[in-house]
This record gives sequence, structure tokens and C-alpha cells, in this order.
Amino acid sequence: MTTDSDPRTDPAPTTEDGADRPPLGGDRIADLQRDRSPLPDDAAFALCLTHDVDRPYKGLRSLYYALRERPGYHLRTALSSSNPYWQFDEIMALEEALNVRSAFYFLNEQHLLTDRSVREWLSPANWVQHLGRYDITAPEIVDVVRELDAGGWEVGLHGSYHSADDPNRLREEKTALEDVLGRSVTGGRQHYLRLSVPETWEHHRAIGLAYDASLGSSTDCGFHAGYRPVRPFDDDFLVFPLTIMEQALPDPGADFEAAREICERLLQEAAENDAVMTALWHPRYFNEREFPGYRSLYRWLVERALELGAWVGSPRELRAELEGDARGESRVSSVGP
Repeated sequence: MTTDSDPRTDPAPTTEDGADRPPLGGDRIADLQRDRSPLPDDAAFALCLTHDVDRPYKGLRSLYYALRERPGYHLRTALSSSNPYWQFDEIMALEEALNVRSAFYFLNEQHLLTDRSVREWLSPANWVQHLGRYDITAPEIVDVVRELDAGGWEVGLHGSYHSADDPNRLREEKTALEDVLGRSVTGGRQHYLRLSVPETWEHHRAIGLAYDASLGSSTDCGFHAGYRPVRPFDDDFLVFPLTIMEQALPDPGADFEAAREICERLLQEAAENDAVMTALWHPRYFNEREFPGYRSLYRWLVERALELGAWVGSPRELRAELEGDARGESRVSSVGP
């Protein structure tokens, strides 16, 4: 199994470089203002669904993986015209069947050779981090962005690796995505959850974003930042803490029940505390051949949340509900019985 923060291929996750961080808590988060708005439709709790679009193309990474495991399969994917990481149609079909919508956060990563310093070229980790991404202006990316938007899915910003402390870069990335989308984006999440509190949120607010979903951990699931969204500036800017990232769960392909039990515990905890929880499933994890069990677990998570009476949808739609927004945007979300 291969992941975007797999130590075999990507920079080692450390607190120092921000590739991963332990759950943020303590005084910095605990003392911040919380949103206490009633949940829509008297829901027992809310589940926000999100997808970070890191690598929609497997590409030359197939050759690297072939040296590590299952060489026959990975070499076939390298030579085939099919792309096992392009899972947009599968996700849309799954969510359409459940009458829910989610957010897709698109990344506009910098190019190592043209955008970064010569000194950074010397780091192998930087080559892995910056190369092999995608161009948001490529015709097939433009088409899927617009298809998602037309179908009621949220398209948001996945701030690039170095943008958390670079408001100018963030603004450029937001503008580029909006040019593709044809309208403004509401929020997003920083790549690798890189976050400076509260400076990154100040940058987000300054460029016109209304929420952020970067507060969380890639190694630990739970309500580490509380049960409700944060209002760091005591205004209408919201922070949706991350509750579950798929790679922080036990591998459902090896032990589906262990992963399901953690999700069940968190869903029950959310229902008992009128909570807002956020789940992140990277699109490539819907490829059952390389990531068995993750697609089934995602479907179970959504279905179980609806059974428990949850509101299920995208962060943009929940924010609109919490703010009493009456702009008349197309909304597709579900509330269980």
C-alpha cells in the first residue's frame, strides 16, 4: 500500500518540517472561541466529507513502487493508458447514491526547479515533494473541477507545501483555482496540514477565504481540538478541525473491523456531544486494487452517520447553514432519520 505521506516516498513526517504534527491542543486552541450555532435540521451531529486532491495521476511513481512490491501490477499500471488514481467518477457515483456531497481541495504545488531556491534542489525529499504533481489548468483537471461544481460538490483550495506562511503565494493559488472554477472558493486545507496558528488563518481571511480545515493530525484520530468549529477571530471565519484521516486508521484491508470500530466510536462520541466531525479520504484510496477496504469503509462511515441522525455534507454547506446564509446556492446534503 502506498500513501502520500508514505515514508518510502515522501519526506519523513516531523513536527519541525510540518509534514505531520501531533494533535494540536493546549491553551492556543482551548482558549479560542467556539461556534455554538444549532446544527441544521435538528441533526444529532454533523459529518463534513473532504478529499485532498494530491496525486490524481500515478505516473512514474509506478516504476518506484514496482521496485518495492508487486512489480507485475505496478509495471502494468505504468504502461497502461488507465490511471488507477483517477477516482473522481467513482467518488461522485458513491456519494450520489447516498445523496450526499463533499469537498475536493485542489493543489497547485510549486515546481522545484522554477519556484524554489537552488539550495533546495540538493534535498532528495524536496524532489519527491515537488515533482510529479499536476497542473490545475490541464484540460482534464479543468473538466473535472467544473463537473464537480456543476453537480453540487464543493471545490476548494489545497494550499501548497510552502504556502502556509506565504500569503502572496496563497493568493496566487486561490486566484488560479478560481479562474478554472469560474467563481470564488470558500475555504480549503493546507497540504500536509502545515499550519501556523493563528498566522495561516490570518492569511486565509486576508485573501477572502471563509474557513480552513487544516487543524488536525495525520497519525491520530479524534476530537483533539474540541467538538465544535473554532472562531479564531471571534467573527465569521471558521476552522473545521480534522477528526479522521484515512491513513491514521488501522488498514481496513488487513483488519476492517478494527478500522470500523474506531469510526463507530467517533460517530457515537459525536452524537453524544452535538459535535461537528470532519473526515478526509484522499481520492486514490478509493482504488480498491491498491487500497482494499478504504472505499467500503468510507461508504459505511457515511451510511452509519446517516443512521445516527447526522447532517452529512461539505464544509462550505455546513458553514452556510451555521451562518444562516441565504444566498440560494445549490445545496445537496443529507440528514439521517
